[in-house]
Amino acid sequence: MTNALFILFTRAGAEWVMILLVGLSVISVAVIAERFFFFRRNGRGTTPDLLALLSAGKLDEAHIRVGGRAGMEAQVARAALAAADGGPGAVDQGAIAMARSEYDRGLSFLGTLGNNAPFLGLFGTVIGIIQAFAQLAVGSGKGQAASAVMGGISEALVATAVGIMVAIPAVVAFNGYQRWLKVIVTRSEAIGHALRTHLERDDVREPALARARSASAA
Repeated sequence: MTNALFILFTRAGAEWVMILLVGLSVISVAVIAERFFFFRRNGRGTTPDLLALLSAGKLDEAHIRVGGRAGMEAQVARAALAAADGGPGAVDQGAIAMARSEYDRGLSFLGTLGNNAPFLGLFGTVIGIIQAFAQLAVGSGKGQAASAVMGGISEALVATAVGIMVAIPAVVAFNGYQRWLKVIVTRSEAIGHALRTHLERDDVREPALARARSASAA
């Protein structure tokens, strides 16, 4: 078994690891760019104006304000305003969970790549070192064998460097987008909280309960 793996590694070499890392790097850059434009388009805040309208009880104006907007905050606000007639208990945060899946897309790939690309590069380095020592074993002269080993090891270490280079942008982007998403979710939760606070006021709740009793009696 060990001999079979040794033959496999010495024949395959570390080139395929380098090709894989380059391919993953290209995909990572594409995901980072796509997520940046997505967050930039859908991460614009509507909270300051919207919270003021909800606190003042101007629900119709708030509905108009978020009518044509994109993003999680607008989606949460539209869902909350649509459920406002049911009272504060009908306003939940389910819209956040539904909208969050769009924001999470691709982030798990960046996180996984950032955590594992250095190990993949290290794997390529180990294969390269195995190949270098295999050349040492069959070398005809000591000088040539040592030169081949040193050259093979130096080339093998490139795989580790490439793995780290691939991991760093992925980790930075993953952490940045996670922080950005946390801010968006916090603002969205504030919208639902502001609407529930308004609906829990006595001068708002009592008329709503009266309308509900009249509707049930009819």
